[in-house]
Amino acid sequence: MNRLFLRFFILVVLSISVAAFIVYFTIDRLFGDPLENIARNQAAAQIFLLEQYVDQAPADGWLDRLNKVREVSEVRFDLVPLAAVREHLSAAERAAFDRGEVVIDLADRSLYRRVDLTGDRYIGSDEEAIHAQNLPIDIKVALQMEAVRYLIVALALLVPIGVWSRSHWRGLQELMKVADSFGAGQLKARAEVKPGDSIYPLAERINHMAGRIETLLESQRGLLHSVSHEIRTPIARLEFAFELLHDTAGDMLLQKRIGSMQGDLTELKSLVNELLGMARLDSDQPLHYETFDLTEALRSCANSLPPASVSLDVSVPDGMGTYYGDCRLLMRATGNLLRNAQKYGNSKVALSATRKLGGVTITVDDDGPGIPEEERDKVFEPFYRLDRSRDRNTGGFGLGLSIAGKAVSLHGGSLVIETSPLGGARFLISLPPA
Repeated sequence: MNRLFLRFFILVVLSISVAAFIVYFTIDRLFGDPLENIARNQAAAQIFLLEQYVDQAPADGWLDRLNKVREVSEVRFDLVPLAAVREHLSAAERAAFDRGEVVIDLADRSLYRRVDLTGDRYIGSDEEAIHAQNLPIDIKVALQMEAVRYLIVALALLVPIGVWSRSHWRGLQELMKVADSFGAGQLKARAEVKPGDSIYPLAERINHMAGRIETLLESQRGLLHSVSHEIRTPIARLEFAFELLHDTAGDMLLQKRIGSMQGDLTELKSLVNELLGMARLDSDQPLHYETFDLTEALRSCANSLPPASVSLDVSVPDGMGTYYGDCRLLMRATGNLLRNAQKYGNSKVALSATRKLGGVTITVDDDGPGIPEEERDKVFEPFYRLDRSRDRNTGGFGLGLSIAGKAVSLHGGSLVIETSPLGGARFLISLPPA
């Protein structure tokens, strides 16, 4: 709120400043320099004295009255040649001076005016000008008054705007809170805004959108969960039937075909299990947090891997301490990464872990072909597989990395892919302090 209001305050002040300059130049073009008018008003007494007292003197009495004014006035009145004055003035000021008008010099706080256009006041009066110096002109005060005036206008505008923006900002904060909660997976989060608030129409549309998204996601999860559960029954029947058929078949070729179909059925069963795992991660069910020993959990995860043709190097130091989180979910993510490395590694897979400032880093390296940089974000999408992995022996279903990424994300961590020192891919799990 303070940042928004400060920015708005600066914008209003700048706008008023620009408006002040525009007003000044507009008035200058239409009516003359406003500062000169202010200075003329401040020197009005001296101008009045000159025009109404000195100039109204009878014939041959003009100089006497000017001398009397010199004696009583703090302003210095001098007679100077016209040529010297014309050199000092600009073209516009020179034209006004030649017409007999009073010309104000703001910089010197003085004025110029011709004594006489016809030479009637004394001999040579048409060749001289009056130069009045030390006039009581103070433009700073006038400028300060103008600045105070514009400041009062700015405050008068900003006070009601500030009151209005405060309520508006509260509504925006409510929408931000709902957006953060909804993005964190709390699909039932809604904005609670009063009908009289300015952002009520926007909040209603956001709530409607959130409700629609929640309905679609719940329908998708329900369908996925139901289908995955329902399909287990015919899979179990098929497994039983294949076992009976395999035992009764005498032909070796037929047994081989049955074995191949059993492999397909096992693959389908694994897919169903992976889909159920994805459905659980996408649900709003809370994680089963517990305190577990990191060293023991990681080593146990590595030992539970199926046999593979590549070697596994486990570099998990003793005494890493405990971590507070869903042990089963985190170890499943680590196991998925290790099994993925076993599939694509040529001869070596490495598991290592470090702990710094309470945070945990788990690294899985392999010496396989690696993952191109443009594909590294896509491999975490469900069912996404690289072209070289679309075979039955190594392909999988494209869900293992997606499950690992979701599991780490639910703990507030990150899972990124880098180039491994072994030459293949490096999967880096970074978990925040528990």
